[in-house]
Amino acid sequence: MREQAIRALALLGVLWLVTAVVAPTVGSQSLSWVDVFTEPSSTAGQIFWHLRLPRVLLGLLAGGALAIGGAAFQALFRNPLAEPYTLGVASGAALGAVLAHQLAPTGLSGTLPVVAIASFLGAALVSAAIVGLAAGPRGVRSQTLLLAGIAMSLSCSALILFVQYWADFTRTFRMVRWMMGGLSVVGWGEVVWVAVWVTVGSAVLLGLRWELNQLLAGEETAASRGVDLAKLRLLVLAATSGMVAALVAVTGPIGFIGLVVPHLVRRWSGADHLVLLPAAFLAGGTFLTICDVVARRVLAPAELPVGVLTALLGGPFFLWLLIRQRSNGDTL
Repeated sequence: MREQAIRALALLGVLWLVTAVVAPTVGSQSLSWVDVFTEPSSTAGQIFWHLRLPRVLLGLLAGGALAIGGAAFQALFRNPLAEPYTLGVASGAALGAVLAHQLAPTGLSGTLPVVAIASFLGAALVSAAIVGLAAGPRGVRSQTLLLAGIAMSLSCSALILFVQYWADFTRTFRMVRWMMGGLSVVGWGEVVWVAVWVTVGSAVLLGLRWELNQLLAGEETAASRGVDLAKLRLLVLAATSGMVAALVAVTGPIGFIGLVVPHLVRRWSGADHLVLLPAAFLAGGTFLTICDVVARRVLAPAELPVGVLTALLGGPFFLWLLIRQRSNGDTL
Protein backbone atom coordinates (compact mmCIF):
# COMPACT_ATOMS: atom_id res chain seq x y z
CA MET A 1 0.00 0.00 0.00
CA ARG A 2 2.81 2.42 0.82
CA GLU A 3 4.48 1.72 -2.53
CA GLN A 4 1.20 2.45 -4.31
CA ALA A 5 0.89 5.75 -2.44
CA ILE A 6 4.44 6.75 -3.38
CA ARG A 7 3.80 5.88 -7.02
CA ALA A 8 0.61 7.95 -6.98
CA LEU A 9 2.50 10.90 -5.47
CA ALA A 10 5.24 10.60 -8.10
CA LEU A 11 2.68 10.45 -10.91
CA LEU A 12 0.89 13.52 -9.61
CA GLY A 13 4.23 15.33 -9.40
CA VAL A 14 4.91 14.55 -13.06
CA LEU A 15 1.42 15.71 -14.09
CA TRP A 16 1.92 18.91 -12.09
CA LEU A 17 5.19 19.65 -13.87
CA VAL A 18 3.75 18.84 -17.31
CA THR A 19 0.80 21.15 -16.63
CA ALA A 20 3.13 23.94 -15.49
CA VAL A 21 5.14 23.63 -18.70
CA VAL A 22 2.34 23.11 -21.24
CA ALA A 23 -0.51 25.30 -19.91
CA PRO A 24 1.26 28.69 -20.47
CA THR A 25 1.61 27.90 -24.17
CA VAL A 26 -2.13 27.23 -24.67
CA GLY A 27 -4.53 30.04 -25.47
CA SER A 28 -6.03 32.11 -28.25
CA GLN A 29 -2.47 32.51 -29.53
CA SER A 30 -0.25 29.45 -29.30
CA LEU A 31 3.19 30.18 -27.85
CA SER A 32 6.38 28.21 -27.51
CA TRP A 33 9.05 28.32 -24.83
CA VAL A 34 11.74 28.75 -27.50
CA ASP A 35 10.13 31.92 -28.88
CA VAL A 36 9.57 33.56 -25.50
CA PHE A 37 13.12 32.85 -24.37
CA THR A 38 14.76 34.03 -27.59
CA GLU A 39 12.56 37.14 -27.91
CA PRO A 40 11.27 38.02 -24.43
CA SER A 41 10.49 41.62 -25.40
CA SER A 42 8.27 40.63 -28.32
CA THR A 43 4.48 40.67 -28.12
CA ALA A 44 4.41 36.92 -27.59
CA GLY A 45 7.03 37.22 -24.87
CA GLN A 46 5.09 39.94 -23.06
CA ILE A 47 1.92 37.86 -23.19
CA PHE A 48 3.78 34.84 -21.86
CA TRP A 49 5.72 36.45 -19.01
CA HIS A 50 3.09 38.94 -17.83
CA LEU A 51 -0.21 37.11 -18.50
CA ARG A 52 0.08 33.40 -19.20
CA LEU A 53 2.77 32.25 -16.78
CA PRO A 54 1.50 34.24 -13.75
CA ARG A 55 -2.00 32.90 -14.44
CA VAL A 56 -0.83 29.29 -14.56
CA LEU A 57 1.23 29.62 -11.38
CA LEU A 58 -1.74 31.26 -9.64
CA GLY A 59 -3.91 28.32 -10.68
CA LEU A 60 -1.38 25.81 -9.38
CA LEU A 61 -1.18 27.62 -6.04
CA ALA A 62 -4.91 28.26 -5.69
CA GLY A 63 -5.97 24.74 -6.59
CA GLY A 64 -3.34 23.24 -4.32
CA ALA A 65 -4.35 25.41 -1.37
CA LEU A 66 -8.06 24.65 -1.76
CA ALA A 67 -7.40 20.91 -2.06
CA ILE A 68 -5.03 20.63 0.90
CA GLY A 69 -7.42 22.75 2.98
CA GLY A 70 -10.31 20.48 2.04
CA ALA A 71 -8.35 17.36 2.99
CA ALA A 72 -7.45 18.87 6.36
CA PHE A 73 -11.05 19.94 7.02
CA GLN A 74 -12.39 16.47 6.20
CA ALA A 75 -10.00 14.91 8.70
CA LEU A 76 -10.49 17.57 11.36
CA PHE A 77 -14.28 17.40 11.36
CA ARG A 78 -14.53 13.76 10.24
CA ASN A 79 -17.03 14.76 7.57
CA PRO A 80 -16.53 13.81 3.89
CA LEU A 81 -18.48 16.89 2.79
CA ALA A 82 -16.32 19.38 4.66
CA GLU A 83 -14.30 21.87 2.61
CA PRO A 84 -13.78 25.65 2.64
CA TYR A 85 -16.56 26.28 0.13
CA THR A 86 -19.34 24.10 1.60
CA LEU A 87 -18.45 25.13 5.16
CA GLY A 88 -18.93 28.79 4.31
CA VAL A 89 -15.32 29.91 4.86
CA ALA A 90 -15.00 31.02 1.24
CA SER A 91 -18.36 32.81 1.45
CA GLY A 92 -17.19 34.65 4.56
CA ALA A 93 -14.02 35.71 2.78
CA ALA A 94 -16.07 36.80 -0.23
CA LEU A 95 -18.37 38.88 1.98
CA GLY A 96 -15.39 40.63 3.54
CA ALA A 97 -13.94 41.39 0.12
CA VAL A 98 -17.27 42.70 -1.22
CA LEU A 99 -17.67 44.97 1.80
CA ALA A 100 -14.13 46.26 1.24
CA HIS A 101 -14.92 47.02 -2.41
CA GLN A 102 -18.11 48.86 -1.43
CA LEU A 103 -17.27 50.63 1.82
CA ALA A 104 -13.59 51.48 1.49
CA PRO A 105 -12.67 54.90 0.04
CA THR A 106 -12.51 54.97 -3.73
CA GLY A 107 -8.74 55.17 -3.82
CA LEU A 108 -8.36 52.16 -1.53
CA SER A 109 -11.21 49.82 -2.47
CA GLY A 110 -9.26 48.21 -5.28
CA THR A 111 -5.97 47.77 -3.46
CA LEU A 112 -4.97 44.26 -2.45
CA PRO A 113 -4.09 44.78 1.25
CA VAL A 114 -7.48 46.32 2.10
CA VAL A 115 -9.43 43.57 0.32
CA ALA A 116 -7.13 40.88 1.71
CA ILE A 117 -7.53 42.03 5.31
CA ALA A 118 -11.31 42.18 4.92
CA SER A 119 -11.31 38.70 3.35
CA PHE A 120 -9.27 37.26 6.20
CA LEU A 121 -11.55 38.78 8.83
CA GLY A 122 -14.63 37.45 7.04
CA ALA A 123 -13.17 33.93 6.78
CA ALA A 124 -12.02 33.95 10.41
CA LEU A 125 -15.38 35.13 11.75
CA VAL A 126 -17.32 32.56 9.74
CA SER A 127 -14.96 29.76 10.83
CA ALA A 128 -15.43 30.69 14.48
CA ALA A 129 -19.20 30.92 14.08
CA ILE A 130 -19.42 27.51 12.38
CA VAL A 131 -17.40 25.78 15.09
CA GLY A 132 -19.48 27.51 17.76
CA LEU A 133 -22.74 26.40 16.16
CA ALA A 134 -21.56 22.81 15.74
CA ALA A 135 -19.89 22.48 19.14
CA GLY A 136 -21.43 20.37 21.86
CA PRO A 137 -20.46 19.01 25.28
CA ARG A 138 -18.32 16.36 23.61
CA GLY A 139 -16.70 18.60 21.04
CA VAL A 140 -17.57 19.54 17.48
CA ARG A 141 -20.44 17.47 16.16
CA SER A 142 -19.77 16.52 12.56
CA GLN A 143 -23.45 15.76 11.90
CA THR A 144 -24.37 19.43 12.41
CA LEU A 145 -21.18 20.94 10.99
CA LEU A 146 -22.33 20.86 7.37
CA LEU A 147 -25.72 22.35 8.24
CA ALA A 148 -24.00 25.16 10.16
CA GLY A 149 -21.71 25.79 7.20
CA ILE A 150 -24.59 25.89 4.75
CA ALA A 151 -26.49 28.27 7.01
CA MET A 152 -23.50 30.62 7.26
CA SER A 153 -22.88 30.38 3.53
CA LEU A 154 -26.48 31.32 2.76
CA SER A 155 -26.34 34.19 5.24
CA CYS A 156 -23.15 35.53 3.67
CA SER A 157 -24.64 35.17 0.19
CA ALA A 158 -27.70 37.14 1.27
CA LEU A 159 -25.53 39.92 2.69
CA ILE A 160 -23.48 39.98 -0.52
CA LEU A 161 -26.69 40.43 -2.54
CA PHE A 162 -27.72 43.23 -0.18
CA VAL A 163 -24.40 45.02 -0.73
CA GLN A 164 -24.68 44.56 -4.49
CA TYR A 165 -28.21 45.98 -4.47
CA TRP A 166 -27.03 49.21 -2.87
CA ALA A 167 -23.92 49.54 -5.02
CA ASP A 168 -23.83 51.58 -8.19
CA PHE A 169 -23.97 49.85 -11.56
CA THR A 170 -20.22 49.81 -12.15
CA ARG A 171 -19.39 48.32 -8.76
CA THR A 172 -22.25 45.83 -8.99
CA PHE A 173 -20.98 44.57 -12.34
CA ARG A 174 -17.46 44.22 -10.95
CA MET A 175 -18.75 42.34 -7.90
CA VAL A 176 -20.88 39.94 -9.95
CA ARG A 177 -18.03 39.18 -12.32
CA TRP A 178 -15.59 38.75 -9.43
CA MET A 179 -18.00 36.38 -7.60
CA MET A 180 -17.79 33.97 -10.54
CA GLY A 181 -14.13 33.31 -9.77
CA GLY A 182 -11.23 33.71 -12.15
CA LEU A 183 -7.46 33.53 -12.46
CA SER A 184 -6.91 36.58 -14.67
CA VAL A 185 -3.94 38.54 -13.35
CA VAL A 186 -1.46 40.96 -14.87
CA GLY A 187 2.08 40.73 -13.57
CA TRP A 188 3.44 38.98 -10.51
CA GLY A 189 2.21 41.02 -7.53
CA GLU A 190 -0.89 38.92 -6.82
CA VAL A 191 0.98 35.66 -7.44
CA VAL A 192 3.68 36.52 -4.92
CA TRP A 193 1.04 37.58 -2.38
CA VAL A 194 -0.83 34.27 -2.74
CA ALA A 195 2.40 32.24 -2.75
CA VAL A 196 3.40 33.55 0.67
CA TRP A 197 0.08 32.63 2.28
CA VAL A 198 -0.14 29.26 0.55
CA THR A 199 3.42 28.33 1.51
CA VAL A 200 2.89 29.19 5.17
CA GLY A 201 -0.55 27.59 5.37
CA SER A 202 0.50 24.40 3.61
CA ALA A 203 3.58 24.11 5.83
CA VAL A 204 1.39 24.39 8.94
CA LEU A 205 -1.00 21.69 7.70
CA LEU A 206 1.87 19.37 6.74
CA GLY A 207 3.35 19.90 10.19
CA LEU A 208 0.05 18.67 11.68
CA ARG A 209 -0.06 15.46 9.65
CA TRP A 210 0.51 13.21 12.69
CA GLU A 211 -2.33 14.82 14.64
CA LEU A 212 -4.65 14.55 11.62
CA ASN A 213 -3.75 10.87 11.27
CA GLN A 214 -4.71 10.27 14.89
CA LEU A 215 -8.14 11.79 14.27
CA LEU A 216 -8.86 8.99 11.83
CA ALA A 217 -9.42 6.74 14.87
CA GLY A 218 -11.80 9.24 16.51
CA GLU A 219 -11.47 12.28 18.74
CA GLU A 220 -11.39 10.31 22.00
CA THR A 221 -8.62 8.04 20.74
CA ALA A 222 -6.66 11.01 19.41
CA ALA A 223 -6.97 12.84 22.73
CA SER A 224 -5.77 9.74 24.61
CA ARG A 225 -2.67 9.73 22.39
CA GLY A 226 -1.74 13.29 23.31
CA VAL A 227 -3.50 15.34 20.62
CA ASP A 228 -4.63 18.75 21.84
CA LEU A 229 -7.91 18.96 19.93
CA ALA A 230 -8.60 22.62 20.72
CA LYS A 231 -5.14 23.70 19.54
CA LEU A 232 -5.41 21.47 16.46
CA ARG A 233 -8.73 23.00 15.42
CA LEU A 234 -7.37 26.50 15.92
CA LEU A 235 -4.25 25.85 13.83
CA VAL A 236 -6.10 24.11 10.99
CA LEU A 237 -8.79 26.77 10.84
CA ALA A 238 -6.25 29.61 10.98
CA ALA A 239 -4.01 28.10 8.29
CA THR A 240 -6.89 27.25 5.95
CA SER A 241 -8.75 30.52 6.52
CA GLY A 242 -5.58 32.49 5.80
CA MET A 243 -4.99 30.68 2.53
CA VAL A 244 -8.62 30.92 1.44
CA ALA A 245 -8.85 34.60 2.34
CA ALA A 246 -5.69 35.39 0.35
CA LEU A 247 -7.03 33.47 -2.63
CA VAL A 248 -10.51 35.00 -2.53
CA ALA A 249 -9.02 38.49 -2.42
CA VAL A 250 -7.30 37.77 -5.76
CA THR A 251 -9.40 35.15 -7.57
CA GLY A 252 -12.85 35.47 -6.06
CA PRO A 253 -14.60 32.36 -4.69
CA ILE A 254 -13.76 29.16 -6.58
CA GLY A 255 -15.77 26.25 -5.26
CA PHE A 256 -15.62 22.48 -4.92
CA ILE A 257 -11.88 21.99 -5.53
CA GLY A 258 -11.48 21.14 -1.84
CA LEU A 259 -14.35 18.67 -2.06
CA VAL A 260 -13.63 16.82 -5.30
CA VAL A 261 -9.84 16.51 -5.30
CA PRO A 262 -9.18 15.01 -1.82
CA HIS A 263 -11.74 12.25 -2.41
CA LEU A 264 -10.25 11.34 -5.77
CA VAL A 265 -6.68 11.42 -4.46
CA ARG A 266 -7.52 9.42 -1.33
CA ARG A 267 -8.48 6.44 -3.50
CA TRP A 268 -4.90 6.25 -4.84
CA SER A 269 -2.75 7.61 -2.05
CA GLY A 270 -4.61 6.25 0.98
CA ALA A 271 -5.59 8.09 4.14
CA ASP A 272 -2.08 8.73 5.53
CA HIS A 273 -1.76 12.53 5.57
CA LEU A 274 1.98 12.30 5.07
CA VAL A 275 1.15 11.38 1.47
CA LEU A 276 -2.43 12.61 1.15
CA LEU A 277 -1.72 16.29 1.84
CA PRO A 278 1.09 16.78 -0.72
CA ALA A 279 -0.80 14.59 -3.20
CA ALA A 280 -3.92 16.72 -2.77
CA PHE A 281 -1.86 19.90 -3.25
CA LEU A 282 -0.38 18.62 -6.52
CA ALA A 283 -3.67 17.24 -7.82
CA GLY A 284 -5.63 20.36 -6.86
CA GLY A 285 -3.24 22.67 -8.65
CA THR A 286 -3.24 20.48 -11.74
CA PHE A 287 -7.02 20.15 -11.74
CA LEU A 288 -7.74 23.87 -11.40
CA THR A 289 -5.16 24.85 -14.02
CA ILE A 290 -6.58 22.36 -16.53
CA CYS A 291 -10.09 23.65 -15.77
CA ASP A 292 -8.86 27.19 -16.45
CA VAL A 293 -7.36 26.15 -19.78
CA VAL A 294 -10.66 24.50 -20.76
CA ALA A 295 -12.63 27.56 -19.58
CA ARG A 296 -10.49 29.80 -21.78
CA ARG A 297 -10.97 27.60 -24.83
CA VAL A 298 -14.56 26.29 -24.62
CA LEU A 299 -16.18 29.62 -25.59
CA ALA A 300 -13.23 31.21 -27.40
CA PRO A 301 -12.73 34.05 -28.09
CA ALA A 302 -14.94 34.70 -25.02
CA GLU A 303 -13.75 33.38 -21.67
CA LEU A 304 -15.82 31.30 -19.23
CA PRO A 305 -15.01 32.08 -15.57
CA VAL A 306 -13.26 29.06 -14.12
CA GLY A 307 -15.42 29.21 -10.98
CA VAL A 308 -18.46 28.45 -13.13
CA LEU A 309 -16.77 25.35 -14.56
CA THR A 310 -15.65 24.01 -11.19
CA ALA A 311 -19.19 24.51 -9.83
CA LEU A 312 -20.62 22.61 -12.79
CA LEU A 313 -18.25 19.72 -12.04
CA GLY A 314 -18.48 19.90 -8.25
CA GLY A 315 -22.27 20.10 -7.91
CA PRO A 316 -22.96 16.57 -9.23
CA PHE A 317 -20.01 15.24 -7.23
CA PHE A 318 -21.49 16.76 -4.06
CA LEU A 319 -24.84 15.06 -4.77
CA TRP A 320 -23.06 11.75 -5.37
CA LEU A 321 -21.39 11.99 -1.96
CA LEU A 322 -24.75 12.69 -0.32
CA ILE A 323 -26.34 9.70 -2.04
CA ARG A 324 -23.43 7.46 -1.10
CA GLN A 325 -23.64 8.56 2.54
CA ARG A 326 -27.35 7.79 2.64
CA SER A 327 -26.82 4.38 1.05
CA ASN A 328 -24.21 3.62 3.71
CA GLY A 329 -26.63 4.55 6.46
CA ASP A 330 -24.81 7.73 7.49
CA THR A 331 -26.63 10.89 8.53
CA LEU A 332 -25.52 14.49 8.41
